[in-house]
Amino acid sequence: MVLRGYSQGMPKIKVRLFANFREFTKTGELEIEGNSVKDVLEKICGKYPGLENMLFKDGDLQPYVNIFLNGENVIGPALLESSLKNGDEVAIFPPVSGG
Repeated sequence: MVLRGYSQGMPKIKVRLFANFREFTKTGELEIEGNSVKDVLEKICGKYPGLENMLFKDGDLQPYVNIFLNGENVIGPALLESSLKNGDEVAIFPPVSGG
């Protein structure tokens, strides 16, 4: 049976933050509601003023920021619009270097 007018709301997404993003927010994990990866990122930026400057430049994701959706690298603006479902996990990594 389908109830008319019933909405489950936005999906709840687990967000994991690493390195300087974790230090800035003082947390390694959040639960955020959002319909797309970009939506989730914007909500996190609204919750933590100043984080936007670390993640975005002129409305685009900084080239050194790595975003993973369920373990898969999200590359390019089109993938930031990827639809999300309950239980998805978004991980945000700063640049990584080795040596």
